[in-house]
Amino acid sequence: MFRKNQRHIQPPLVSEVTRLPEGQYKRLEQSWAGVFYREVFSRLEESAFACLYANMPSRPNTAVNVLVGLEFMKSGFGWSDEELYDEFLYNVQVRYALGYHELGEGEFDIRTLYNFRQRLGQYMQQEGINLLEQAFEQITDEQLVKFQLKTGKQRMDSTQIASNIRQHGRLQLLVEVLQRIPRMLTEVDQAHYAEILEPFMHGHPGWYVYRMKPSEFPEHIRRIGLVMHQLVTELKPTYAQQKEYQVLDRVFGEHYQLGKSTVVPKDQKDLAATSLQSPDDWEATTREVGSGLKQGYVANVA
Repeated sequence: MFRKNQRHIQPPLVSEVTRLPEGQYKRLEQSWAGVFYREVFSRLEESAFACLYANMPSRPNTAVNVLVGLEFMKSGFGWSDEELYDEFLYNVQVRYALGYHELGEGEFDIRTLYNFRQRLGQYMQQEGINLLEQAFEQITDEQLVKFQLKTGKQRMDSTQIASNIRQHGRLQLLVEVLQRIPRMLTEVDQAHYAEILEPFMHGHPGWYVYRMKPSEFPEHIRRIGLVMHQLVTELKPTYAQQKEYQVLDRVFGEHYQLGKSTVVPKDQKDLAATSLQSPDDWEATTREVGSGLKQGYVANVA
């Protein structure tokens, strides 16, 4: 059930933040954290994300402006999910930027963030609407009015500031496909391929990237491609009719191409609109709008 986060509008009179010495408190307000809280976090229209949640009595959602704010910070600071979560729990500036004045307030499990990313992707596939892009445009429009910026005389650059979200989802998909391979293997083949599959078999696919910085994603995608190529080649004679093999073969072909001497990952922009998004749903693909794939979100940077 969707519920807006309005607790930050009336912060407590006495808190860990207000108990800071006056100079430290003023420095906190004037730091990037104060600017982020006032100009980004407080402007975000959460109700635009209500469509991602069940329209019936149920457990209230984790604050949308907190989840979106954390995604902005992860992209800006280049954090791994582990670093992101630690910063949220223990960094006073990060918490202040998200409207929290006490440590421990608003705590949530990291899987909540993964589920939020998944909902965003599913909604994009079904409706062709990029909620994060719309949210950023709404925030930017309000800032233009407040600061009376003349965009006609200002050079604007667009950047894919959430490419790490797309790469994160791509890695999760590749790992999930590999995790399903042992299901179809005989005991002998399970033992034979145990060593090359072992790095990918620990828990939910999201945990594979938990400690990984966005800058490390390309190398891991490349390594997975080598493993997939070996499996596609060696397992075909025996397992070509198995669903797990067919998913593996399809995903490998969609995400990689063979170079002269090695496997080369395709660029994110080169992934086809028909590329598989879920091993459980062969019809789930990336929606194509206009001349390009609409994944992640675009931010205008002045």
